[in-house]
Amino acid sequence: MSEDVPTGTLHHVEIWVPDLRRAIACWEWLLEALGYSRFQDWDDGRSWRLGATYLVVERSPALTADRHDRRRPGLNHLAFHVGSRGALDALVEQAPGHGWTLMFADRHPYAGGDRHYAAYLENADGFEVELVAAGT
Repeated sequence: MSEDVPTGTLHHVEIWVPDLRRAIACWEWLLEALGYSRFQDWDDGRSWRLGATYLVVERSPALTADRHDRRRPGLNHLAFHVGSRGALDALVEQAPGHGWTLMFADRHPYAGGDRHYAAYLENADGFEVELVAAGT
């Protein structure tokens, strides 16, 4: 990796999951649709990289619960930029086929406010992602 990565740039995010196969199925689709490429594979995990940042899903033997609870202290959600409203809409349409459920469907795509065109998705393990259209 180049030494000119700006200080403060996120290096990586590691997400512990209860079912690695299920996690790979939903995260791989989403991350690759957002421009990430497969980076690393090992028996208990996989990662994808975009620029200087990578995201890991891992089944750790130290895991103490079988589902993430975004309402407890810790990570609530990850938010990703999406190139356009059309690209965001296409991801929302495809998401259920890849293990993601649209949250706040009654307020979509403005669940975050009248000027915030976004989608909030949750997977079977309780992880939430926010997809934000360019310009919002």
